[in-house]
Amino acid sequence: MKAKNTICIWYDKDAEAAAHFYAATFPDSAVNAIHRAPGDYPSGKKGDVLTVEFTVFGIPCLGLNGGPQIKHTEAFSFQIATDDQAETDRYWNAIVGNGGAESDCGWCKDRWSISWQITPRVLTEALAKGGDEARRAFKAMMGMKKIDVAAIEAARRG
Repeated sequence: MKAKNTICIWYDKDAEAAAHFYAATFPDSAVNAIHRAPGDYPSGKKGDVLTVEFTVFGIPCLGLNGGPQIKHTEAFSFQIATDDQAETDRYWNAIVGNGGAESDCGWCKDRWSISWQITPRVLTEALAKGGDEARRAFKAMMGMKKIDVAAIEAARRG
């Protein structure tokens, strides 16, 4: 059954490559269908890949090869909750190591400029606690690029 709600992500021309990367990197992810343009369009020709249906961690997405006019910002990101440092490292290193870029506070961008938040659950749990524990964890996070689980745990303890 096709999902009623799908996230549509605009790509210049690499929606298929992005979808294959996500499917190879994240569990419960797949490239589901590739659709070619039935005719010429402003940024492509008949027969070019126009859209790609894919899932990322079970979330249905549609990659649209719309051309270079639209640029990505951090206003849209995938947030991936991780259970430990090994999982955090695995996803962070896959994204950054495949032509992506580091940012601050657990954010990074893939080579298509899509933003990702690789967020250990220990951090979100600390922030949800509130009070001094949240303040300490938040302060520790503010100095990080990739989140250091041990440092967040230490900050939680005070």
